[in-house]
Amino acid sequence: MLSLNIWAQNLWETLYMVIVSTAVSYAIGLPLGLLLVVSDKKGIRPMPVLNTVLGVIVNILRSVPFLILAVLITPMTRAITGKAIGTTAMIVPLTVAAAPYIARMVESSIKEVPFGVIEAAQSMGANPWQIVWKVLVPEAKPSLMVGGAISIVTILGYSAMAGFIGGGGLGTVAVNYGYNRYNFEIMLVAVIIIVVVVQIFQEVGMRLARRLDKRNR
Repeated sequence: MLSLNIWAQNLWETLYMVIVSTAVSYAIGLPLGLLLVVSDKKGIRPMPVLNTVLGVIVNILRSVPFLILAVLITPMTRAITGKAIGTTAMIVPLTVAAAPYIARMVESSIKEVPFGVIEAAQSMGANPWQIVWKVLVPEAKPSLMVGGAISIVTILGYSAMAGFIGGGGLGTVAVNYGYNRYNFEIMLVAVIIIVVVVQIFQEVGMRLARRLDKRNR
């Protein structure tokens, strides 16, 4: 079996990839999702052409399997990080893969807000910017938090797959020391650690969502 230091180091690498790529993905995906809602034909500022273009781009990126996407954007990864493999380098394909997914999650959450709330804000003279940030986002917080928990779990799954292309973290341990060397015990331990991390992220996200939900107050 591997030493505790190796497990700890690779767990840290996985958390580093997941947390940083999630933060960057939300910095891109949150405004993109809001723009998809606002520019929809039934949105507060309809822009059909922009909505269609953004929708097509998001759907295309979501349709490409992660490993294929990571290989396709290798030149972009190398241009940004200076290298194509490694923990830091994998943040680029993780972000590119996750941001469109998050945009759709945000879009779905925002569209759950009752239209009556928007009409009330409009009747009080709120402009589109105020409606988005002072009405839509606050009202959708519980759903956004649930979507955030789902998204971070998805990114964690991507990070594990990155082990096949030298991404580092627990995925690399499972591939290099487990799969390639036919060591089932190491693969099993890696899977158990990933499952535990997933459960922690999921539980924290769901607890925050319940706390933010007005219906539970």
